Formats: sequence, structure tokens, C-alpha cells
Amino acid sequence: MPETTLTWLGHATFRFDTPGGKRVYIDPFLNGNPKCPESELEPERIDVIALTHGHGDHVGDTVELAKKHACTVIAPVELADWLQMKHELQSVLDPNKGGTVEAAGVKFTLTNAHHSSSNNDLEYMGEPCGIVVEVENGTKLYFAGDTCVFGDMQLIARIYGPLDLAILPIGDHYTMGPREAAVALELLGTKRCVPCHYGTFPPLVGTPAELRKLAPNVQVDEMEPGGSLTL
Repeated sequence: MPETTLTWLGHATFRFDTPGGKRVYIDPFLNGNPKCPESELEPERIDVIALTHGHGDHVGDTVELAKKHACTVIAPVELADWLQMKHELQSVLDPNKGGTVEAAGVKFTLTNAHHSSSNNDLEYMGEPCGIVVEVENGTKLYFAGDTCVFGDMQLIARIYGPLDLAILPIGDHYTMGPREAAVALELLGTKRCVPCHYGTFPPLVGTPAELRKLAPNVQVDEMEPGGSLTL
């Protein structure tokens, strides 16, 4: 079976293509994202969009993309309700933490995350989440979302592991930095990591090089925006 291809679009925005040929976007902050390559601003196709929380640099272009591509949107329940009530999106799934939904043959489980969640008008958007994704061949990716490190990452590993890849924020200031991310990797037991949410704006000072020093037994894949890796 073909592999999963993960592409970083800058900040905390990713797309991945599954072994079954489905295309999924995580937190599609494209327009307004200074790190998103120009060639990626207009997606050619989308099967699913999954959101971790309601901040504008994560919801991004969700409404416009969902209407254009008639794709399924997965979001924590309050954020899902807002998308349906305020923006009249039709195909929306609304799990909460611990819940699993399936879309386009891919399983999405919401996990805990420690952060905040409001839209650009400071309306409450529910609690932030991480997402464990399981694609058709059983490969599992953990998108931590915006979070600090927390002890119950051990439970995420225990319940949903082994996790083939952890996608962790490392920028510091608004999320954990490399020091905390290194501990997160220890708790998760994951041996491969893609860092994100760094370098987009001046306060986000954490670097993959620093994480690599602090987690020497983990393969830290430093990606350029628009770059891809396979699993």
C-alpha cells in the first residue's frame, strides 16, 4: 500500500495524503500565513479539514475552503457549532475530547491540549484539542495542536500508541518551546517528530536545532514550508 505523505505549509498548517489517496488539511491557515508558499494558497482538492481550536491562525481559510471543495470539516463541538450556525457549513463532524470520528476512511480522535480558544472577535470557541489521526494502513500521526507539555501525554501514548510521528509546537511564548517539547517526546515515547509553530512571527523563537540537542534519541525532521516527508 502507498505511504502517507505529510507536507508542512508553514506555522501549524499541514496537509497529508493518505495511502488511500485522500487529502486532509490540518488547521488551514493559508492566506495571511507569511510562511505558506504562494503555490499552496489555493488548494486543488480537499477531502477533509480538521481543526484543533478556534484561533484565527488555525481556523484560517476553513470556511472558504469547505464551501469551495464541499469537504468534511472536523472540529471540537463548540467550534463545529459556530461553523454551522454562523457560516452555514453543511458537512461538519463535532467530536469532543476522547471521541473518534471517521471521514474519508481516516479516523480522527480528539485528545487533551492545554491552551485557549477564541476567534478573532474573542468569541468562545470551546476547548483546544490535539488530534490523533489513523490512516487506512494503521499509521498514526499525533498533531498536538497549540499546547504546553502536560503529564497526561503518557495517557495519549498508552491509549493510542505507538504513534509513528508527533507534530509538536516548539515556538515558545504562545505554546511550549523546545525544552518542553523534549519532555513531551519522552512522555509520548515517539521516536520521530516534526516541529511546527515556530519562526512565523517574532515571538516564536524556538528552533528545531535546539529541540534536536535536547532530544538526541529522537529523529527531528526539520521541514521547509512546502516540503514533504513520507511515513
